This record gives sequence, C-alpha cells and structure tokens, in this order.
Amino acid sequence: MDGPGPDRGGESAPEGTQPAPGRPPALTDVARLVGVSHQTVSRVVNNHPGVRPRTRERVLAGLRELGYRPNPAARALATGRSRTLGVLAVAGTLYGPTSTLYAVEQAAREADYQVTVVSLHSLEPAAVRQALGRLLAGGIDGVVAIAPLLDATDALSAVAARLPLVAVEGRPDGDIATVSVDQAHGARTATEHLLAAGHPTVRHVAGPSDWYEGAGRIAGWHAALETAGAVVHPPLAGDWTARAGFAAGCRLAREPDLTAVFVANDQMALGVLRALREGGRRVPEDVSVVGFDDIPEAEYFSPPLTTLRQDFAEVGRQSLRSLLEQVEAGTTSRTPVVISPELVLRRSTAPPP
Repeated sequence: MDGPGPDRGGESAPEGTQPAPGRPPALTDVARLVGVSHQTVSRVVNNHPGVRPRTRERVLAGLRELGYRPNPAARALATGRSRTLGVLAVAGTLYGPTSTLYAVEQAAREADYQVTVVSLHSLEPAAVRQALGRLLAGGIDGVVAIAPLLDATDALSAVAARLPLVAVEGRPDGDIATVSVDQAHGARTATEHLLAAGHPTVRHVAGPSDWYEGAGRIAGWHAALETAGAVVHPPLAGDWTARAGFAAGCRLAREPDLTAVFVANDQMALGVLRALREGGRRVPEDVSVVGFDDIPEAEYFSPPLTTLRQDFAEVGRQSLRSLLEQVEAGTTSRTPVVISPELVLRRSTAPPP
C-alpha cells in the first residue's frame, strides 16, 4: 500500500515547488514537486515494494528533475544499513584477484552500494583477521572476501558467524557462502584435451598449493591422468609469475620425452613458452602448452595460448547477489555457487610429434 490519498501516495502537497537556491533538494522538495507525501518518496528511495508502479515512476522522474542524492548517514539511520560493503582483497597485480575485485566493485555500483576495499599485503591468518577487523569497524553491511587461501578459512568463518560474508574461491563444503570457479574441472578439461590429442602424459607447472586455485588445479590434473592410466610426474612448483614459469620451463625443456604441459596460469605459461623456445623446443610441434585464466594478452602470445577462461564478471555478479541475499534476509548463508570455466582453443596445442 502506498498510503492514504487519492494517488495512494500519501498526503499530497502543492506541485512544482522548488528548493531554495543553494540548498540541496530534500525528500520534501521531491514530494511537493510530484504531489505525494514525503513518506512515499522515502519508500521509493529505499526501494520499498508497497508503491504503485505509476506513482513510483512519477517519484523517480521528480528525483531526476531535482537531482536528488540520498544522504548516506540519514538513510543508514532510517534503514539500519549503511549500503556500504567491505571487500577484502589480496594486494598485487595477479590477473585473477584484480579482475574479481573489479567485477565485484562494478556489480556493487549497479546495485547502488558503496565499496570499502582493504588490501592484504600479507596472507598470514593474523593479517587476514586484522584486515577484517578494519572493515567491521567501518559499519559495513557485509563482506566479500577475495582471499583464496586455505589458511584464511578460520578467520573468515569467525566473521561470517556475525555478519553476511561471501568468500570468492573459498572451500565449497565449508561453513560460509562461497562463489568459485570449478578449478578442478577446468584442470581436468585441460589435461583431457591434451591426452585426447594423443599425448602419453601431461606435466604440470603448479600454482601455490596453499591457494584454493592452486590446490584445485593440481587435483584436477592428477585425477585426469589417473583416470587415463597415464604416468603422473610430480608437479613443478610455481608462484603464479612468469619468472617461476620460465624456471620450470627451463627444467622441462631438458626432458627429451616431454610433449605436453598444463600450466596453472597464463603468466607462468608465458615463461614456459620462452623457456621452451630458448631450449630449442617448438610449440606446438614438439611440445603442447595449455594455460589457465585467459588473460587479455593470451591470444597474442607466440603462439596464441590455449587456455581456460574464467568468467570474472559472472563471479562478481554472483558474489554480490549471494551477499545481498544475506543482507536483505538478515541472516548468514552457507550456499556455494560454482561457475564452470571454458576451454579456449588456440594454436599452442597439437598432437605429439
């Protein structure tokens, strides 16, 4: 119900009244302009469902005409919400976390929420707890945590018991809501693609095993080889950087039986490609290479890189949707959302020589 009055908009006021010069427009100014009560305008501003569509459209037009901007402090007092979300993010330039952060911020803006970001310069559990404490002190409505580390789980769980929280790349079977890309499925897809091309086995340059992505990609690669009855060599450890990929690639280039490599991310794959080239191994004629992420530069590698594409925009949308469902319901959630990656075929893979 919109309230009393002929337009169901509450007690009407004279239309056309403008705010005094130099003063920002208030709800009462919009109410006078449109001819409804200020309670009706407040319901529209706060997206209350009990307003007739025609009345809502008139109020929205009035808000636009006067250039009304809600007062965040006043709205927080009226609704009990700050319309501000906290984002905990790993500091640095890694493509996955930065792309996820951008996607979450974009989705929050579209939902008319402000975002406060706290960057993690250390991935130790104590640093995670301290960063979460700074966010909580800011009076936020909920948290999106882009801290995909096994050791961060306990700190995130403690916060999720008191405040809506979504972990990006968290443990799907844990006690907090998560949105994640199916890392194991993607790694398995990459490995099966190489095995189907005729390669007897696939080597792996791995990401850090204390990251959910690193652990998931190792697990998927290992499972695909075991299912196929292929030889499973120990993975070569990396740290997501092209430098680490180059070091691993130099080792692999010296192995005469090498025909296929699955690399845990595209930056390390770039290093592997250079190492193989400098070691006299052609890609894909001698060795096939598959990466993970599909960074914008992947199609311009030499050769263009076959890789797994992660839909970070969808990760951002799903993360915000999951968080706002908790905020609106006033409860926490443990529901996991899993998004499948897509294999993008380019020219870095071929049958073995």
